[in-house]
Amino acid sequence: MESGRRLSRPEFIAMTALLFATVAFSIDAMLPALPEIGRELTPDNLNHAQFIITSFMFGIGTGTLVVGPLSDSFGRKPVILWGALLYMLGAALAGLGQGLEVVLLGRVIQGLGASASRVVGLAVVRDLYAGRDMARIVSFVMMIFTLLPALAPSVGAVIIHFLGWRGIFAVFLVFSVISVGWYALRQPETLPPDRRRPLKLAPLAAAAKEVFADPVARTATLVQTLIFSVLFMFLTSTQQVFDLHFGRGAGFPLWFALIAIVAGGASFMNAMLVGKLGMRFLIRTTLSVQTAISGGMMVMFWGGFWPGWAEFPAYILWSITVFGMLGLTVGNLNALAMEPLGHIAGMAASIIGALATILSALLASPVGQAFDGTPRPLATGAFLAVAAARLMMERVPDR
Repeated sequence: MESGRRLSRPEFIAMTALLFATVAFSIDAMLPALPEIGRELTPDNLNHAQFIITSFMFGIGTGTLVVGPLSDSFGRKPVILWGALLYMLGAALAGLGQGLEVVLLGRVIQGLGASASRVVGLAVVRDLYAGRDMARIVSFVMMIFTLLPALAPSVGAVIIHFLGWRGIFAVFLVFSVISVGWYALRQPETLPPDRRRPLKLAPLAAAAKEVFADPVARTATLVQTLIFSVLFMFLTSTQQVFDLHFGRGAGFPLWFALIAIVAGGASFMNAMLVGKLGMRFLIRTTLSVQTAISGGMMVMFWGGFWPGWAEFPAYILWSITVFGMLGLTVGNLNALAMEPLGHIAGMAASIIGALATILSALLASPVGQAFDGTPRPLATGAFLAVAAARLMMERVPDR
C-alpha cells in the first residue's frame, strides 16, 4: 500500500460496502420503475421491461472479465476510477434514451462501469485480508450494503413520483460521485508496483488456467452462480408478483425494504459463526434448508393448497430466507474460491465474477420471461437452482 497507511477496519468496511452497493442500488432502485418503463417503451410485452435488469447484469459480467486483469497490471485505484466514469456515462445515456434499445445500451455501459467497483473492490479486500478473516470482512460489508439497497425501491418510487423514471439515473450519478470519491480520497493503493502482473496474453491465460484448475475455486464459482441465479429470478419477477398476483404493487417498495433489512441479519450471523463453524458447513446447511423451503413453496403454489390468508405472508417469509441465503453463502464462497488465488486476486475475481454473473443472468432470464401472473415459475426455478447448488457443494473437499 502506498505510504503504508491502512484504513481502520470500520471505515474500510463502510467504504467497501458503498462500493459494492453500486451494483445492488443500480438494480433495486429500478424495480418500481419497471411497470412505467414497460408501458412507455414496450407496451406490447410488459415482461420485456425486465431486460432493464438483465442488460445491466450482462454489462457487469462482461466488464468483470476485463477489470480484474487491468487492476492486476495498473493497480486497483485507476481501474475503479475509470469504471466510475464509464458508469456515469451509461447512466446519462440511459436516462436520456428515447427508445428501449438506447436505454438498454446505457444500462449495459452502466454495468461495465459498475463491474470495477464490485470486482476490483473484492480484489482490494483480498489484498488486505485472507481466509476466514476475509469471509468476516465480506460478511460485514454485505450486512451494511444490504441495508442501503433495501431503501433503493423506496427512493426509486419517490423519484418516479416527482421526476419520472428517468430521474433515477441522475441519482445514480450522485451515488457514484459519493462512493468512488470516498475511495479515491481515503483508500491508499493496495497493489504496489512490484506485485503487478504484465498485461500480456500468456500470463493472463496462465492465470485463467490456474483458476479453472483449482477444484475448490471452480466448484465454489459454480455454486455461487446458481445462488445468484435465484437472486436474479427474484429481482426480475418479484415486482410483478406483488403487483399482478397479490395486488400490492403500491406497497412493493416498503415490503422490499422489510425483506432486505430482515435478511441483512444473515450476514451478521455469518460473520459471528464462520470462525467457529467454518465456511463449508454454513454453506451446506444453508442450502439444505433453502432446498426444503423452496421445494415446499413450489408444491404449495402449483397445488393451490394455500388458505387465502396465508399465501402472502408465506411469500414474504420465503423471500426473506432467499435473500438471507446470500448473506450465509456468498461471502464464504468468495473466500473459498479466492483463498488459493491471492497472488492473482484481480484475475481470479474477474473470472469468478464474470462466470457467476453472466451464467446466473442466463439462468434467471427464462424464469422471468415465463412469468404467468403467479409465483409458480419463480418457485420452480428457485428450487431447481438451490437443489443443484446443494448437490454441487458435496464436491468441495474439506481441507
